[in-house]
Amino acid sequence: MKEVTDKKRWMYETMVLIREYEDFLAMAYFEDKLPPKIQKGLAFDIGAGPIPGEMHLSAGQEPAAVGVCAHLTKEDSVWGSHRSHHFAIAKGIDLDRMTAEIYGKVTGLCRGKGGHMHLFDPAVHYACTGIVGGGIPHACGAALAAKMRGENSVAIAEFGDGAANEGSFHESLNYASLWKLPVIFVCQDNNYGISVAKADSTSVKSNVVRAAGYDMPGISVDENDPFAMYEAMGEAIARARRGEGPTLIEMKVFRYYGHFQGDPETYRPKGEIEVLKEQDPIPKAATRLIEEGILTAEQVKEITSKAQERVMQAFSFAKESAYPEASEAFQHVFAD
Repeated sequence: MKEVTDKKRWMYETMVLIREYEDFLAMAYFEDKLPPKIQKGLAFDIGAGPIPGEMHLSAGQEPAAVGVCAHLTKEDSVWGSHRSHHFAIAKGIDLDRMTAEIYGKVTGLCRGKGGHMHLFDPAVHYACTGIVGGGIPHACGAALAAKMRGENSVAIAEFGDGAANEGSFHESLNYASLWKLPVIFVCQDNNYGISVAKADSTSVKSNVVRAAGYDMPGISVDENDPFAMYEAMGEAIARARRGEGPTLIEMKVFRYYGHFQGDPETYRPKGEIEVLKEQDPIPKAATRLIEEGILTAEQVKEITSKAQERVMQAFSFAKESAYPEASEAFQHVFAD
């Protein structure tokens, strides 16, 4: 009973940490990117400020990350996408170094060379890539390595519904099933592939039906509920560890921010985000845990306060860190 209670509390604490991190990053990203006075025809400068380039945030998708990672050990690996901070945090990535990487600082996970879409932390077996669907084959590779070594670890491929239309998705499901690899494919359905609604890009209503074509179980979690996602993952993880092969799980999640920061989101129906926020999974989870006697209202406030402090610590670390020397430009890369 205590193990279940501790797990649920960890899931809630981690969701709050992810949300606080993403909301703070959403504001920090725009530093020096907006003109002093917003004028007609002027947009933000994506290359300006201390965090240049695109930024893809995962607020609203926290349940998928904690529902999956609550089952994982340090030896299990997660292979993410361009929108992957939630899984990185849930897998236990070093938050200070992750933030420094986003700022391009030498103390970052990749010494500032990867940015937010290329986070690597071997200490917790986590990696992500900016290529849509690019991490799916990598997860299969990790699963194959574990199987060949006789290890009992599993690999998680996490991606969005848009990636389920990529060739890498279909090829990976085929050979994962053929070789009975210990990999779980986690498709997060936030209803959009960049700016295209799922109904306009995907021939099936749910990607779960595609599992049958590759002779593996397909599970659908239709509510953005961390505890339902945790339950769904339980059998998939156990099946993989028993050597019975992969599972495809599609989880319904929300995307509270645009595809990238600065996205005008003109493709979204008016009022859609407000409706989604009425179903915010974090306060719903807090209410449930209070009703179950796992948390009190005061503890919920304390968890939020501690998360905010941790986030500020990570951003302070990143801002105070130095940039890499120009002489490092050709280090850590392939060259003749």
